[in-house]
Amino acid sequence: MSRRPEGLSAYIAVTASYWAFMLTDGALRMLVLLHFHTLGFTPVQLAYLFVLYEIAGMVTNLAAGWIAARFGLTSTLYAGLGIQVVALLALAQLDPGWAIGLSVAFVMVVQGASGVAKDLAKMSSKSAVKVLAPAENGGLFRWVAVLTGSKNAVKGLGFLLGAALLATVGFVWAVLAMAAVLSAILVAVLVAMPPGLPKGRKGAKFSEVFSKSANVNWLSAARVFLFGARDVWFVVGIPIYFYGVLSDGTTEGDRAAFFMIGTFMALWIILYGAVQASAPRLLRAASTPERDLVAKARGWAWTLAAIPAALTAAALASGEPQPWLTATLVAGLLVFGAVFAVNSALHSYLILAFTRVERVTMDVGFYYMANAGGRLLGTVLSGFTYQVGGLPLMLGTATVLIGLSALASGRLTATEPELTPA
Repeated sequence: MSRRPEGLSAYIAVTASYWAFMLTDGALRMLVLLHFHTLGFTPVQLAYLFVLYEIAGMVTNLAAGWIAARFGLTSTLYAGLGIQVVALLALAQLDPGWAIGLSVAFVMVVQGASGVAKDLAKMSSKSAVKVLAPAENGGLFRWVAVLTGSKNAVKGLGFLLGAALLATVGFVWAVLAMAAVLSAILVAVLVAMPPGLPKGRKGAKFSEVFSKSANVNWLSAARVFLFGARDVWFVVGIPIYFYGVLSDGTTEGDRAAFFMIGTFMALWIILYGAVQASAPRLLRAASTPERDLVAKARGWAWTLAAIPAALTAAALASGEPQPWLTATLVAGLLVFGAVFAVNSALHSYLILAFTRVERVTMDVGFYYMANAGGRLLGTVLSGFTYQVGGLPLMLGTATVLIGLSALASGRLTATEPELTPA
């Protein structure tokens, strides 16, 4: 226990870089959502602001898997941090006097660049764990759970930070401050990144990004529907619902609503991250055969589906916004976050268990392309379902999507050689 694991220094540097990135990513999401809602954007228009972000993520993950395999993991990590700095600086140039159509187009492009940056950083960080983590005693599950769980806790703080900055210093100064901090982090990792990450291989072909593993493909399909089910309420619908019941329309009321919405979103993400980091202990991963973790992925998916189903029934029973409904949503969505975190942790572990070291960036890139596809699906449906059918349609859609994720998880097997302990 006293010996420092090989690769730990590089793991710490990668994790710290990822933390810094996700803090700005969460803050930027909240800044854009609340700022443009106060400018009068409809739920569908708000969803449009994030569409290119998710489309860019899908394309980026495919390309980034090959780029990292060809040029090394540090190249994609540095590129992700740098592009996010440029995106933040560009967003500070937004002019409130522009027409709505121009503003939407501009923010979509900037958010697209941010989506490229986020998935470059994510793919680099998650792939690094496969290379650096110790293989024995559940080390892979623990290291990926710590990285992913801590990342989500930091992103939760970013939601709170974004809402607080919007209410205090305003939109422009908020994004400039985040650009300055992230620039400092980028310079630090450029100067001090420890050795340990692979440098790339010249023979890597782009066609290799498409996996031939049935497990990788079914897990990617399950990931699409899992994250679609989260973002269908998370991106637009629930924040706008809470704004409607919390704000009285005054400047002071708006500020109070911003803080409360930001606090809830932050607490949700922090809880999600804490449970995710604890998943190896909750599932007793060190003593559980890996094949049994495949079975657990199916069971936890069906458990998750029951929560939005119950919330849909509550929304239908209420009809109009009621204090008891708002309290039920807060409690129910926090429970959803905890169960969702276990599902997500299992997925994050299984993708690394299913892949081989020589294919890790390719398979992880493909998997996170599916992740981005799920977020895109949820983002589009979030604005549409809330505007057309309110809470019942939005939450009912989440229930259906989780059911589809559970069905895809049911096709996973524990027979591939990657799941056979060495």
